[in-house]
Amino acid sequence: MTGRSLSNKAMFDREKWAEIFDTIGKNKLRTVLTGFSVFWGIFMLIILLGTGQGLSNGFSYNFRNTAKNTIDIWGGQTTKPWQGLAVDRDIQLDIHDVDALRTAIPGLQHITGNLRVWRGESQLSRGKNYGNFTISGVTPEFTHLQDQQIIEGRFINQMDQLRTRKVIVLAEDSRDALFKGEDPIDQWVQVNNIPFQVVGVYRFESSGRGMNQNSQVFIPLSVVQRVFNAQQNVDKITFSFTDGSLPGAEQAAKRATAVLADRHRFDPTDDRAIYLNNNVENAETFGKVFAGINAFLWIIGIGTIVAGIVGVSNIMLIVVKERTKEIGIRKALGATPANVTGQVIMEAVFVSAMAGYFGLVCGVGLLEFIAGHVPGSEMFRNPTVDLGTALTATAVLVVAGALAGLIPARRAAAIRPIEALRDE
Repeated sequence: MTGRSLSNKAMFDREKWAEIFDTIGKNKLRTVLTGFSVFWGIFMLIILLGTGQGLSNGFSYNFRNTAKNTIDIWGGQTTKPWQGLAVDRDIQLDIHDVDALRTAIPGLQHITGNLRVWRGESQLSRGKNYGNFTISGVTPEFTHLQDQQIIEGRFINQMDQLRTRKVIVLAEDSRDALFKGEDPIDQWVQVNNIPFQVVGVYRFESSGRGMNQNSQVFIPLSVVQRVFNAQQNVDKITFSFTDGSLPGAEQAAKRATAVLADRHRFDPTDDRAIYLNNNVENAETFGKVFAGINAFLWIIGIGTIVAGIVGVSNIMLIVVKERTKEIGIRKALGATPANVTGQVIMEAVFVSAMAGYFGLVCGVGLLEFIAGHVPGSEMFRNPTVDLGTALTATAVLVVAGALAGLIPARRAAAIRPIEALRDE
C-alpha cells in the first residue's frame, strides 16, 4: 500500500474522526475560545481586503467615463520672466492651440477644446421650469475622450460644430427638471434666454458629494465662442495618444508644453504657466498606492491569523499534555509516530478550518450587506472580495491549521510509552 493511500485512509478513518469529535465535545468552551481567534483573524482579513477593494473601486469609478491615455491642459499664470516679458501674465488657451497640438504631437488620436459658458453654472429654462447647470461647449471628438452613455437621441456631431447649430445634449437630471416626464428630443429650451434644440440625453450619475449637485449639459464649442462672445478661447484642452505607457505619456506632455510655450511665449520650465493632468501618470501612481495598501492589509490580516494560530497551537499543546497517558497506550498497542502526528494535526486543521470558514462567510456576508445598503461615493464603492481572494484565504486556513498542529504533533510523537504510563 502506498504512502498516499495510507494518508487517505487516515483522513477518512471513522475512528480518528470519532476521537476528534469526542475530544471537542468534552472541551466545548475551550474549543470555541480557541476557534474564535482563527475566526477573528480570517474575518478581519476579509474585511480589510474588502475595504481596500472598496477604496480602489471608488477611485476607478471617478474615471469610468474617461479614456486612460489622456492629458488635460488648463491655462495658468507665468511665474518666470521670459524673452523680456514680465511675470504674472495670464495664459489663455484658444482654438488655435488645439490645431497646433493636433499636428505637433506624434501619435495623437483625438483632441478637443472645452469652454464653459461664463466659466460656471448657467440657467436652463423651459416655460416655468428652470435649473442651474454647468453648460460646456465641446467638439464631437469629446465622445472619444469622455464616454457619455447616450440614452436618447444623439451627441453633438461635426455638422453642429461647423454650422454653429444651437443644439444641446441634456443629462437625465436636467431633462427631468425641465420636461417633467415629457419626451425632450427636438424640443426647445432656453440657455440664458437663447433657444436651443434638444438632440440628445445622456446618463448622469451623481458623485455623491452633495444633494444639490447638478450635471453638465453640452452644446457645440463654436456656438459658445460665437453666440456667447467667447471669441476663440477655450478653458481646457484634452487629447489622447496611442502610446499609453508612462514614458509615452511623459513624452506627449513635454511635447505639448513645448508647443504651448512657443505659442504663448513662456518658459517651458514654468510649471504654473499651464497646468497638466496626465491620466496615465495618475493611474500609475494610484496603482502603486493601492498595491501598497493591499500589501499592508494582507500583512495586518496574516498577522491577526498568526496570533490566532499561536493560540490554537498552545491549546493543542495542553491537549497533548492531558492525553499523554492515552497516547502512550496507543503507541504501546502499535500506533506509529505518523498515526499520532496525523491525529493531532487533523484535529488542529479541523478546528482552524471550521472557525476560519465561519469567519470567511461572516466577512463576505458583512461586505455584501455594506455594498447593498451603503450608497457608493467617489472615495468608497462596492467593498467586495473576488473569488481568487476567497480561495487564497481558504488556502491560508489549511496551511495555518497544519502549522498550528505541527509542534504539538511532534511532541506527541516523541512520547515514550513507558514514560506515558507512569505519568500521573
